[in-house]
Amino acid sequence: MAIHQTPAQRKTVERVMHEFKHGELKTARGTRKVKNPKQAVAIALSEAGASKYDTPKERAHNLRRTKKKERRGETGQAAAEGRRHTAQRRAGDGKTRSELYREAKRRDIPGRSKMNKQQLERALHR
Repeated sequence: MAIHQTPAQRKTVERVMHEFKHGELKTARGTRKVKNPKQAVAIALSEAGASKYDTPKERAHNLRRTKKKERRGETGQAAAEGRRHTAQRRAGDGKTRSELYREAKRRDIPGRSKMNKQQLERALHR
């Protein structure tokens, strides 16, 4: 186990171990549940970017990838608690990028095809 972990790494390890405890942690392909506590610890440290077996570059990449996954609500814990879709809808006043794009098209906003979701929101709220 890693001795020094950042708060973000600790939080990720806690989440993964929570998933394991509640039977929500799956293997890499997501087909089988993890039943071995040692495997759960290895997965937790790898996802948190705290595994001593990865290079520093791999550790940073793993932590970034995991945090993005947590923000999107794509973890086993979020799926089990039914939080995935609510987190996605809350992000943009309940509208997806395609819905915002349709509205921008209706209002004939120039440059709309190259805008991302946040830019479309700003352009529509003017």
